[in-house]
Amino acid sequence: MDKFTELIIKLRWLIISLVILLSLFFGYQLKNIEVDSNILNALPKTDKDVQAFKEVGDVFGSNEIGMIIVKADNVLMPDVLEDVAKITDSLSTTEGITSVNSITNLMGIQMLDDDFQVDLIINDRNRPKNRQEADSLLKKLNKNEMIRGSILAADGSSTVVLFSFDGSRKTESLTTKVMEKVKGIELHEKYYFAGAPFMREYVRLVIRHDLSILIPIAFVLISLILYLSFKSWRGVFLPILTAALAILWSMGTFAMMGMKLSMVTNNVPIILLAVGTAYAIHIINRVNHCREKDKKAAIRLSLKLMLVPVSLTALTTMVGFLSFIFGSYLTMIRDFGVLSALGTFYAALLALTFVPALLTLLKDKRNPDIPEIDKNSWLNKHFLTFLKEKVTKHPKRILLVWLIIFIISTGGILMLKRSVSVAGYFKKSHPVSISENILSKDYGGTKPIFIVFSGDIQSPEVLKTMMDFEDYLKESPLIGSTQSIADVLKALNKAITGDNNVPDNESAIGQLWFLVGQQESSERLVTPDADKALIIAKFQDIGDNSTPEIRQYMDKFIAAHKSEDYSISYSGMPFINEKLSDSLLYSQIMSLLISMIFVMAIVSTMLKSIRRGIYASLPILVTIGIIYGVMGYSGIPLNIATVLVASIAMGIGIDYSIHFFSYFNYSKQKGLSTKEAVGESIQVSGKAIIINFISVSVGFLVLIFSNLAPMIYFGIIIALSMLGASMGALTLLPSIFLLKKHND
Repeated sequence: MDKFTELIIKLRWLIISLVILLSLFFGYQLKNIEVDSNILNALPKTDKDVQAFKEVGDVFGSNEIGMIIVKADNVLMPDVLEDVAKITDSLSTTEGITSVNSITNLMGIQMLDDDFQVDLIINDRNRPKNRQEADSLLKKLNKNEMIRGSILAADGSSTVVLFSFDGSRKTESLTTKVMEKVKGIELHEKYYFAGAPFMREYVRLVIRHDLSILIPIAFVLISLILYLSFKSWRGVFLPILTAALAILWSMGTFAMMGMKLSMVTNNVPIILLAVGTAYAIHIINRVNHCREKDKKAAIRLSLKLMLVPVSLTALTTMVGFLSFIFGSYLTMIRDFGVLSALGTFYAALLALTFVPALLTLLKDKRNPDIPEIDKNSWLNKHFLTFLKEKVTKHPKRILLVWLIIFIISTGGILMLKRSVSVAGYFKKSHPVSISENILSKDYGGTKPIFIVFSGDIQSPEVLKTMMDFEDYLKESPLIGSTQSIADVLKALNKAITGDNNVPDNESAIGQLWFLVGQQESSERLVTPDADKALIIAKFQDIGDNSTPEIRQYMDKFIAAHKSEDYSISYSGMPFINEKLSDSLLYSQIMSLLISMIFVMAIVSTMLKSIRRGIYASLPILVTIGIIYGVMGYSGIPLNIATVLVASIAMGIGIDYSIHFFSYFNYSKQKGLSTKEAVGESIQVSGKAIIINFISVSVGFLVLIFSNLAPMIYFGIIIALSMLGASMGALTLLPSIFLLKKHND
């Protein structure tokens, strides 16, 4: 340890030079960093539900459906129809869009004098000229099941322009192109982009917003806290510089590894800004309190005393992050663990090498004649002294208060819910949330289920089974509407013969089949060889058990209609979301268990006592239990962000106990009694702990300005975790020492 501290002082110029060179190298790598907002890419490629979902896209052209919702009092008014036509025409000429369906280009068949005519549903003969005619046409169109609730709201308040993306093209760039193209059209009504491709684009925009706006805010706030705490620019500059370099190095390494930013990993810079300052804070605080007359001697002694606790806290924090590698189903959460652990390692390395090297070159601001405990500081005078008196005088009361809070919290744990819907991650005022509400209210759901029939689709048996399945699905409150090639054939048959059903013989079906090609809506419902067909059912997610219920409901029909002539399978985002929901619970349990076991093992090893390891872990373990209770009572669900809280809190929160333990042992070695050692530890290490807690919490609380609800919850819950962990280290842990007469 002495050799290490001597080496840092001796090689300070080399260390500073290497840091500059490495920063330039990693900074150059940032040009390669990419953003991936597609949650499907975060799922294991071997997952059966993912494979089935992607197969639908491969077979039927694309499962990437885009929607533009146009809102008005009555969308059949002339000026609104003109705007819908503009959007339709613009998308139809966009390279990469395979089909466009809207109320202005939808074709229909009508009988005229024993002959049929294929024409637009809204044509020159029936196009409304005023509100009365628009209302009259609405009543007529509402009789068509393929229009009402599919492309037109029953009350006429909205209509949808549906289009499919070419599966062979990169959807992300095409989505951006579509948004720019539509925004360039002079429209008079409100419109909203909807569908998975646009949702991902909005996520990408949020990621860009968070990186460009939230990080500077966090830098400013943490800098202000550090200045108020240390009353010197050195106390601000060194921790902030350490965190900034750790962010730069980790992001550069991340880019070199070919990993991409996601809606989870994009917040790592903010997390590292909060966490990365901690190690430098403790180093600077220790140097400031050192009574050595010589500056270099003070740095050597401080580094010697802080080497173990800083290394240990960094290691436990890294374990908390790395637990996601082994306990997570989503690759984006695993990437989050890797990136955060890298940043933590770099921050600790810089704090133990770069910060002391810089301190040797800076003017010594210390006054060795000031007592180690600065009783005149605001923090000591107004908080730490009070805390010391209460803890040393009433340890039993302190312990009882923690126990009562923990017991109350257990009720909330049983109320915890899970949420995996990406649409629900946006604020209610966000366009994604508004469009989701419209689709749910007027169009029977926002999440399509794809049911694939494989066999001779022109067979009457297959088509009638498809119709039976659709009728069966519509009986469920979870299905808003359905659409299939059987519906198209039935509509054609009604227009020609008046019979609202699928013909009973193959000859009649064959006569209708050539007309199918003139129906835009049929292009993605059946394969060119007519060996596979699709039922698209709109799913209403009305509760946690909705997806298991509809899965069981469909399985019952499929089991009762087995045939050698056809097979039935299904896929869709609801089933992928179900897998995600189950994985959240698994990830939470596994990552927390892994982090708990490894963190306690590391702490016990470093403190050379299993009992000490358990003592040091108690504050954060109790805090995690309380936090789960708060989430349950407040209705904050487990989602892709909040599932990270427990393991992160375990890894970061235990740092406070380690620093308290370290100074407590140092005080005991000076010959102080347990009570005296507890009091001095609260006043000396307590200052760094409080500063660290405030800076970390403020860094995480910056996330409340994010547009993603999970990130908002994540920031709040982590801040509460840090409050519990720091107060636990300064009250619960010393109370245990006092009650146990700890004399190690």
